[in-house]
Amino acid sequence: MSDFTHFDERGNARMVDVTAKDESARTATAKARVTMAEQTARLIREGGVKKGDVLSVARLAGIMGAKRTPDLIPLCHPLSLSSVEVELALALDIPAVEIAATCKIAGKTGVEMEALTACSVAALTVYDMCKAVDKAMTITDLRVTHKSGGKSGTYEAA
Repeated sequence: MSDFTHFDERGNARMVDVTAKDESARTATAKARVTMAEQTARLIREGGVKKGDVLSVARLAGIMGAKRTPDLIPLCHPLSLSSVEVELALALDIPAVEIAATCKIAGKTGVEMEALTACSVAALTVYDMCKAVDKAMTITDLRVTHKSGGKSGTYEAA
């Protein structure tokens, strides 16, 4: 059986053994979108959401979420991230909050799950802070858009 599988010789789930892998610089970027009513986007822009500064709180929540990925995703390696950046932009024309998270590490395994978790937690925070005025918000388009490092090389979403 391959060393890089989530199953042991008996078919039981396990954490992948990355002991033999070489360390390398690894980066991943994920994106997501929270679509909302025009009124909700205006409230965010004008600082009128009663729970506070939505974009700042969601940015911090995303960073914290990335750091907690192994607590949330079974069999995910605990990583010592070297960098987590979460960017949120209000797109009034859609209307939506666009989220991008980039995670970096020098290590033996990638950081795609950390970037996806950062986006997810940031998006959920936007929803939580705005749900009193807009329960119809949707969280969509969660995806990895960039990955580099490791044996599999670079990936760029189309």
